[in-house]
Amino acid sequence: MPISLTRSELFDDYVRESVERLERRWPQLVDVEFAVQEVPLPERGAADPESVPLGRLIPAKQGSKSRIVVYRRPVEIRAKAREDRAALVHEILIEQVADLLGLSPDAIDPRFDED
Repeated sequence: MPISLTRSELFDDYVRESVERLERRWPQLVDVEFAVQEVPLPERGAADPESVPLGRLIPAKQGSKSRIVVYRRPVEIRAKAREDRAALVHEILIEQVADLLGLSPDAIDPRFDED
């Protein structure tokens, strides 16, 4: 075990811990891929090119699983403290899982508090 983790490794841990919490409640999430990317790639025809997403759901296609991506750099810019980053990562994952399952974020995690 390293003495200290890099920011990237720490962020991966936030995602991993949140996914594990969500999978305990929603076992069907074991069929979903979760990933971290540094920054989102620009999308053609995006509604607001000035808006930077914090996460994204990529629905399943023939031969591939659904995928939920969390973008590390935009999250780090918005949440400076470690606790705030971990909470924001969990909120992003709740929102993306809710979208995937067609439920409200509150149904995914009753402690979810939308601002």
